[in-house]
Amino acid sequence: MNFDLDAQTRVALGMELAKFLNSYFTSLPDRPVQPPLEIRKFDSLTNAMPEQGTDPILLFKEVSKTLVDEGFHVPSANYFGLMNPTPAYMAVIAEGMVAGLNPQLATQARQQLASKIENETLRWLVERAGWKDEAGVAIGSGTFTSGGNEANFSGLAMALAYVCPESVEDGVRAIEGQPVLYASEEAHHSLDKSVGLLGLGRKALCRISVDPNMHIDARNLELQIRADLRAAKKPFCIVGTLGTTNSGAIDDIVTLAVIARKYNIWLHVDGAYGAGAMLSDKHPEIIRGVDMADSLTVDPHKWMAMPYAAGVILTRHEEMLEKTFGVHTPYMPKVDGATLVDNYLVSTQWSRRCNALKLWLTLRAHGRMGYEKHITHQLDIARAFAEKIRHSKSFELACDPDLTILNLRVKSTDMDEAEYAIVHKAIVDEVTKSGERWISATQICGMSVIRVMVISYLTEWRHLEALWKAMELAAGKLRK
Repeated sequence: MNFDLDAQTRVALGMELAKFLNSYFTSLPDRPVQPPLEIRKFDSLTNAMPEQGTDPILLFKEVSKTLVDEGFHVPSANYFGLMNPTPAYMAVIAEGMVAGLNPQLATQARQQLASKIENETLRWLVERAGWKDEAGVAIGSGTFTSGGNEANFSGLAMALAYVCPESVEDGVRAIEGQPVLYASEEAHHSLDKSVGLLGLGRKALCRISVDPNMHIDARNLELQIRADLRAAKKPFCIVGTLGTTNSGAIDDIVTLAVIARKYNIWLHVDGAYGAGAMLSDKHPEIIRGVDMADSLTVDPHKWMAMPYAAGVILTRHEEMLEKTFGVHTPYMPKVDGATLVDNYLVSTQWSRRCNALKLWLTLRAHGRMGYEKHITHQLDIARAFAEKIRHSKSFELACDPDLTILNLRVKSTDMDEAEYAIVHKAIVDEVTKSGERWISATQICGMSVIRVMVISYLTEWRHLEALWKAMELAAGKLRK
């Protein structure tokens, strides 16, 4: 069978895809997250590589049915898990367009319009970040990444190049003193991975203690910086977090910015989750201080409801992108009169997918106000759920929530952490065994908690009420 399917088959496949997606999205408000425990399959596929092809339409029908029947449905309104949203439908359509057109964004010479779309989307985000020059004109730029891991890596790479410019060409051995950076003990694990990949060693990341609500302790941070300076180390970056993965905690970015400027250290903000609030005018407290940061990670495939993959790294220091990532080659095509910087010069990537189109199209279809309503709704129902926990006889909040993540524990006066972990796992297993809904257990500062997150734009109060009943029943079974 030729890869170039005939027109009739292409149209028929397109119709099948449209029907499948419409049926699937229609089901999401009440769809179970996964099959019941007793019929879940965890064994490997063992099919041999096919020698001959299969009828494409029959194949599509077979695979789409299997994916739904046996799959784990992150887009369900009953998914209260990690930071994986129900994707906006306009973004899904955009993904199909990108897959078909297959634009290459490494250089403008090969995709001028797609490059312009990415740059316009980045400009919108930079403007919302609030960076301005002395004349009040918006400044800064960025690039789309594969996700928050690459975005955080890019932010740390720029920080190192900014504070220790000799490292770009001569490596870390040219730096006088051991480079060190700082983040809270609740900050994302991608920082450990990134600092290792930068060649600094994972021990270069200094984890700072947090307060009872999981915010970085600024006093301990400054004490650690002073101690490292006395030890002839080279502090080069502070990482603040807008919405930690475990608990959604928001660090005091203004205080971190003051400390960073005092010691001439780059301030990177990991806003993979919480920076989505930049699209709302109603919640300025969430992103307070972002305009004082040097770089910012945003993950549109979290609070902005984009399908994977879509990460962004932004910086107020536009020149640092090319200073950090720029490598010139003779084979990359050039365009006379081009005004935009070629993407391969400002990114860790060479071949570039057009990950901006889905956010650009969704913003054009729904506007910034669409996101403002989305963010406000999720905050409202999450806060109402927190109030329910506060008045519960079975559960209590482990910390006060900043965003839409709730950490809760069973009420007890005589259990150690190992016992809490066993009880919490039993409750999570009981709540999730039917497959109807999904929550998880985790640890914050070594403390076992049950984690519930409102992340789907389809989630309504009725879904949380049903979850609460399931959790109360599970707790009741354990008490018997």
